[in-house]
Amino acid sequence: MTKMLLKTVALDYEDIGQGETLVLLHGLGSTKRDWDFQVPVFSTNYRLIIPDFRGHGQSGHNEDFGVEFLTEDVYQLLQDLNINKATFIGFSMGGAVAFQMAISHPELVDKLVIVNSGPDFNNMGKTGEDLLKNRTEYLKTKGLKELAKEISFNMFPEAHQEKLKIEFEERCAKNDPNLYYNTFVTLMNWGLGDKLQTIAHPTLVVGSDMDYMPISYKQEYTSRMQNASLAVINNSRHGVVMDQYEAFNQAVLKFLKDE
Repeated sequence: MTKMLLKTVALDYEDIGQGETLVLLHGLGSTKRDWDFQVPVFSTNYRLIIPDFRGHGQSGHNEDFGVEFLTEDVYQLLQDLNINKATFIGFSMGGAVAFQMAISHPELVDKLVIVNSGPDFNNMGKTGEDLLKNRTEYLKTKGLKELAKEISFNMFPEAHQEKLKIEFEERCAKNDPNLYYNTFVTLMNWGLGDKLQTIAHPTLVVGSDMDYMPISYKQEYTSRMQNASLAVINNSRHGVVMDQYEAFNQAVLKFLKDE
């Protein structure tokens, strides 16, 4: 682990491997550990920059929350590391940051890989409304530890996924409840709207067949992008980078090589 003191927060990150740079961006309430199954494979041919977002893992925080702030943290980290071009691979909330990076700093982006995420968390219809309502009520009535159990069970409900479930639950439960809530609420208020159609970078959207964000949602926004394709991973839920990591890794490496 290495910490970079940015202008506003201290950001914890890992810098592994050599070659073209891949920036791996984790999900809400988690840490860089989301990418444990990708690091050994991707680092053989690429340089991996894997940060903990502000308010997550070993990174610091302040009173500012939202996708734009997370994006600027990552941008500044890469500037301080003298990296001027990278592919951004974002899982869930990390996908929102990858999208925002393509809008805020398009010159820095080589390619995008968007994993079980979308460009408009503020416009997901009933799926988004239910997510905001249910998770907020759970936090207020039962607390973060119980919410962590619920999220982890929904992601990894099968008997052979017990280890994944326990590990993710432990990561999520370690969050400060207020930091988690503020990050969650600002995420659910974020969206690109018509800006999505200006993104010209080669993009792979990865969707799981059993994710709570339906494939139809991902098909729709993929169709509005200039240079995007959709890969569907079967027998997988939201945490595809963990529960079907071999199929996920293969799809991503094929996209990187074909492009």
